[in-house]
Amino acid sequence: MDINSPETIARILDECHTIAVVGLSSSSWRPSHGVAAYMQRVGYRVIPVNPNETAVLGEKSYAVLADVPEKMDLVDVFRRSEEAGVAVDQAIAVGAKGVWLQEGVIDHQAAQRAVDAGLLVVMDRCWLKEHARGSRRV
Repeated sequence: MDINSPETIARILDECHTIAVVGLSSSSWRPSHGVAAYMQRVGYRVIPVNPNETAVLGEKSYAVLADVPEKMDLVDVFRRSEEAGVAVDQAIAVGAKGVWLQEGVIDHQAAQRAVDAGLLVVMDRCWLKEHARGSRRV
């Protein structure tokens, strides 16, 4: 499957119901908060991953993906591009089905590592916008 292909995006939106959001902030004005709140509203399970938070959107926050005690389908990354590779490598290590690098988050090498590991990969796209465009439901 190709990075950012319509098929990849559709599979992620349809098949990935438990989403770890790396960089999720409790600040309501941050894009990560708005996107994750939308995810919850439309029926997805959101797991915050941010060492600077204890809880976000009513969910316990974890410092790193390896600390999350349950299986996650997708890792949605709200980190600077130069830090995205760490989250991608952690997503591969925990066995996620896919990684989604949000708008403005670009790391071609990390994306290729994820593809090579068999993950579905979207990069430099907004999960909320893609979901709304497809009018998908969980």
